[in-house]
Amino acid sequence: MNINQIARIASLVGEPARAAMLLELMDGRSLTANELAKAGRVSPQTASKHLAQMVEAGLMAVAQRGRHRYHRLSSGDVAKMLEGIMQIAGDKPPRRSVVPGPRDESMRMARMCYDHIAGRLGLAIAERLQADGAITFDGEAGLVTDRAEALLRPWGITLASAAPGGGRGRPYCRPCLDWSERRSHVAGRLGAMICAHCLDQGWLSRKAGARSLAITAVGVATLRDLLGLALWEWVTSEGQAPRTA
Repeated sequence: MNINQIARIASLVGEPARAAMLLELMDGRSLTANELAKAGRVSPQTASKHLAQMVEAGLMAVAQRGRHRYHRLSSGDVAKMLEGIMQIAGDKPPRRSVVPGPRDESMRMARMCYDHIAGRLGLAIAERLQADGAITFDGEAGLVTDRAEALLRPWGITLASAAPGGGRGRPYCRPCLDWSERRSHVAGRLGAMICAHCLDQGWLSRKAGARSLAITAVGVATLRDLLGLALWEWVTSEGQAPRTA
């Protein structure tokens, strides 16, 4: 046990701006330095210094996505530590102060991300498949398990080596950081297959040239059953009912 390291971690978490940034990531999202600066109510320059210290100490991890750098809690152990502090402090987890992504509610609900489904619906699909053990995410990698074939059969999906949008060297399954939710939805050939199937079955519809996806009446009923009622309520938890076509 290194007493100095314990004291250092405590001092990092104990500074109000840094604590606010850490708590903003408690729901599993990944946020940019500017977004976390808003959460901590500090300037971007000050936030960058705080974030560098927390990354160096192992409290946060950072990943490059194009021109953006996204920060997240480095592990479940960090989240458990923060939960323990919140319990001792006697406060409930704070409400989100950062709401990234598009303002258009239809885009936040469901949209195309290249050739797969993003938004709250995309995240619900990923959560359901992970909860059922059909897929697992490990960092940048995604794994389709031997349970996936049976679990996707009720969806009407048959796994195959060739999927829509497939190409040599393209991963079969990978996590894709969601622009609005800042958690990972399903990409790769499996993600393209699921998206194409939902469109072919009429569960989702798309207007020409638009990224947003409308959930049809039959889609509402079908996806509610496939995803589970609790997850469906979570998808629509911000008070917006799925649009019908």
